[in-house]
Formats: sequence, structure tokens, C-alpha cells
Amino acid sequence: MKKLLFLCSIILISAGFASAEVNWLTDFDAAKAKAKSDHKLVLLDFTGSDWCGYCKRMQAEIFSKPQFQDYAAKNLVLVELDFPRAKPQSDAVRKQNMKLASEYEIEGFPTLIVLDPEGKRVANFVGYMEGGPDAIIAALEKLRKS
Repeated sequence: MKKLLFLCSIILISAGFASAEVNWLTDFDAAKAKAKSDHKLVLLDFTGSDWCGYCKRMQAEIFSKPQFQDYAAKNLVLVELDFPRAKPQSDAVRKQNMKLASEYEIEGFPTLIVLDPEGKRVANFVGYMEGGPDAIIAALEKLRKS
């Protein structure tokens, strides 16, 4: 019985590590360079990570799911452009994020901007996206193939 429990534990732990690890960048210029060299779309997430309810929901119900993470690892360069109220943030990141929010005319959170590998905007998604990972993956896949 102990061997069976041990084996089940190993399988469950392994399953947790099966999905690809995604890395959210905070340096916009580095993300653009990576997207260009890797031929991937850039997903900009304008968020209020520590106070915006829909931003937290998007993180929990979409971005943290293995199916989104697997898709993102293969097809996207992810950039978090955060506007926290309590979390510490460097002056350089804060300044960059304010500049980009102005440039992309961000009016609310969450807002997702999709850029092609050359840095050209190809889509905006304003507000929480219903439908979980499947909905956003379908929308991104349509953009990627066009």
C-alpha cells in the first residue's frame, strides 16, 4: 500500500511539472528583440496585479493554467506591464509602463495588446476574457495564422 501511495505521489508531482514554464518579461525592448529572433507574437498584459479583481481573475483562470502556459511557451513572448498599488516596482519599470500605457492608449485593466514579431500591433483585448484558456488561445491562434 505504501508503494502504491508513493507511486501515485510521484505521478502527480510529475504531472505538475509537465507543462512548459512560461516567463513573463518586464523589459519591453528585450521582449521585442526576443519575439523578432524567435518569430513569436508579443502579448502585452497591462495589469493592476495587486488590486484589479479582473486582472487577478485572468491570472488565476487563464494565465496560470497549463494549457495557456504550454501554448505561450511555444508561440508567445509574454510581457507584464504592471501598475501595482502596494507591490514594489523599480522607477525604470514604472516609467516604461507609464510610457507604454500612454502610447497604447490604455484606459482600463486588464488590457491585452498583441504585437507581431516586428512589433506592429495586431490586436487589442480590453477587459476580462470569458472562456478560459481556450478562448484566448483560439483568438491568438487566429492572429498567429493570419
